[in-house]
Amino acid sequence: MEVTVFGWRKQMPKLKPHKGLKKRVKVTAKGKVKRPKAGKGHLMSGKSGRRRQRLRKKTEASPAFSKNIKKALLE
Repeated sequence: MEVTVFGWRKQMPKLKPHKGLKKRVKVTAKGKVKRPKAGKGHLMSGKSGRRRQRLRKKTEASPAFSKNIKKALLE
């Protein structure tokens, strides 16, 4: 879309995907969003081995959060 401002023809700015989010989440072929689990930044020694093992795995984002993520990634 072009806009005329003071006689100049100017294009609207491009939308850019959120680069930080792109590095943290993955959108699968079926459109589901895989994200890392929270709670593993620090204080790992106080958590059980089984719990740390579960925290290493990725989880699926909720439908509402997935919608926001896809909008930010322009997908």
